[in-house]
Amino acid sequence: MMLLSQFVDRTGTGVWSAASVLYFTFVRGLDARQLGLLLGIGAVAGIAGSPLAGRAAERLPVRDLLITCHLLRLGTMAVLLVVDRFAVLLVVVALTCLGERAAKTLEMLFATRVAGEHRGAYQALFRSVANAGYALGAGLAALGLAVGTADAYRTLIVANGLSFVLAAALVRRTDEPAGHGLVVARQPDGTGAEPDGAAVAAPSPWRDRGYLLFVLLDIPLNLDDSVLNVGLPLWLVHRTGAPPALVPAFLVLNTVLVVVLQLRVSAWAEGPRGAVKALRWYGLTLLTACLLLAAATGGGALAASAALLAAAVLVTMAELLRSVSSWELAVSLAPPRARASYLGAAGMAQSVQKSLGPLLLTGVVMTAGPLGWVALGGAATGLGALQRRASLLRLAAAPGRPAAPEVEAAHPVQEVAQPVGQSTKSRW
Repeated sequence: MMLLSQFVDRTGTGVWSAASVLYFTFVRGLDARQLGLLLGIGAVAGIAGSPLAGRAAERLPVRDLLITCHLLRLGTMAVLLVVDRFAVLLVVVALTCLGERAAKTLEMLFATRVAGEHRGAYQALFRSVANAGYALGAGLAALGLAVGTADAYRTLIVANGLSFVLAAALVRRTDEPAGHGLVVARQPDGTGAEPDGAAVAAPSPWRDRGYLLFVLLDIPLNLDDSVLNVGLPLWLVHRTGAPPALVPAFLVLNTVLVVVLQLRVSAWAEGPRGAVKALRWYGLTLLTACLLLAAATGGGALAASAALLAAAVLVTMAELLRSVSSWELAVSLAPPRARASYLGAAGMAQSVQKSLGPLLLTGVVMTAGPLGWVALGGAATGLGALQRRASLLRLAAAPGRPAAPEVEAAHPVQEVAQPVGQSTKSRW
């Protein structure tokens, strides 16, 4: 039922994502400066959504919070239909983005609680369902955009609002395990009971330097999203001889490969050790994609097209690897008693990247030319190696978790393990 709710939600989001910029431009008459400010405010609000959702989930049922997020976005869509003052639009878009990011974090918390040790397979299935929903939503939006009238745009907004109603109704029919914000796997008796020591005050992610390091490194390791959606199209148009008609093929390739391969990649990189293994290949895959982008400027239209399509495939593979490692490590590196707030903090990485990633690519990487892509690929490889090393050390320090061979070689087993959630005298 939750997967169906997520499919409906992503279908509506796909409709809105495809139509929002054109709606604000042609129906509400915003200029480029106003539109940039509107999207920037929305992105900042989205950053706040994840930690707020995680904090609230420590105290309230995740299901009720998720329904609230759907209803909040229903309300903002309704307001969009009747207001045209720019100041009001700023508030409405900010609330929409906050609700969207909070909903995604709550879905991750719910999945972690329900799926337990099988969360990797659930996440893979969810991403496949989500991409199918986005694709369907974009297709539906194309019909309205083809009409191009103000009423057609408003119809798309209504369709998005109705998706939130249906998603909320489906979530309402979903059973929630006991424990409220405490995100734990089910116990053998199926009760989902809290672990021993739950009465002790839960640690805070904001005082856990090791986990904050993970979140900080995860921000640039999400850059594959901006490379696909911003870097590839702009590089094609401004620096290669490839035809602009090739741009839609990037998203088609991405959608198809995610739907087809996500489950297989997740099975290959299952568990925290598998997630660490995926980090190694993430950097190398993104580096190869960046090298292809740098080389795409040196040939004709055919060679450039081939290089860009191959880069799109590799960026998608990097996305698949990153989604597995980021999800699994965000859960595995967090102390069980405070996973809701920890996962809320981890969810900020994607939001921050979506805000800063396009600026980095357009203002630094692409300005530097082909060498900029080489530098970006090298940086991603190095940061992936650093994240891998830090994650191995933290996993080895977790109580009751066996150390990986490479960690045992560097740190004798006589060393006293440090609890995962401890914030003082951290290794990092």
